Amino acid sequence: MLTFCIWCYDPTHLPIPAEKPGTMRSSLTLVGTLWAFLSLVTAVASSTSYFLPYWLFGSQLGKPVSFSTFRRCNYPVRGEGHSLIMVEECGRYASFSAIPSLAWQMCTVVTGAGCALLLLVALAAVLGCCMEELISRMTGRCMGAAQFVGGLLISSGCALYPLGWNSPEIMQTCGNVSNQFRLGTCRLGWAYYCAGGGAAAAMLICTWLSCFAGRNPKPVMLAESIMRNTNSYTMELDHCLKP
Repeated sequence: MLTFCIWCYDPTHLPIPAEKPGTMRSSLTLVGTLWAFLSLVTAVASSTSYFLPYWLFGSQLGKPVSFSTFRRCNYPVRGEGHSLIMVEECGRYASFSAIPSLAWQMCTVVTGAGCALLLLVALAAVLGCCMEELISRMTGRCMGAAQFVGGLLISSGCALYPLGWNSPEIMQTCGNVSNQFRLGTCRLGWAYYCAGGGAAAAMLICTWLSCFAGRNPKPVMLAESIMRNTNSYTMELDHCLKP
C-alpha cells in the first residue's frame, strides 16, 4: 500500500526551488561567458580597424600619407600657380566610385559586411549574459557559424587589399614602384594586421567556443513537463485504488 501511495502522490505539488530576488540569470555557460567577451573584443577590433585609415603608410611631397579601403589621411590639392600642396586632414572619399581601385571597392563592401555580422553576433552574445533562455546550445552553434562567415568575409577583404596597390594614386604615394602584392616604399599599417587578427580569432577561437556557449534545457523545466503529462495517469490510478 505504501508503494501505491508514492505513485498516487500528485506531482504538481512537488516543491520547486524559488529564485532569489534581484539575481540576474544568464543563458550562457562559463565557457559561453568567455565566448561573449571574446566575440565583443574581436568584433570591436575588426570594426574599429575597418574605419581607421591606417592600413597603408607612405609619403607624398614630403608628408606622411595613410590609407584604409575608403579613407585616407593627407592628400594633394592644386594651390596658387597650379602647384601641389598637401592638405593634412583625414576623410573618406567623396563617393564610392572615387575609391582608387575596383579591388578596394570590393574590399570595402566585403569587409564591411563581415564587421556588421561580427557586431550583430557579439551584441546577441552580450545580451545572452543578462537574459535567461535567450541562447540555447543549438543557437550558440548557429551564431558560431555566423562568426565563421563574418571572419571569412573580413579575411577575403584583407586578401583583396593588395590587388589595389597598382592604382596611380597608390603608386604616387609608394615611390611609383608599387604593384599588386608589391608595396614599394610603403608599408602595411597596424590597422590592417588588427583587422586580420580579429577575423582569424573570430573564425578559429570564437567559432569553437560557441559550441559550448549555450545551456541545455533546465532539469526543472523538464520535470514540470513530465509532471503535467503524467497527471492524468496519476488521477486514474488514484481512482482505481479507491474502495
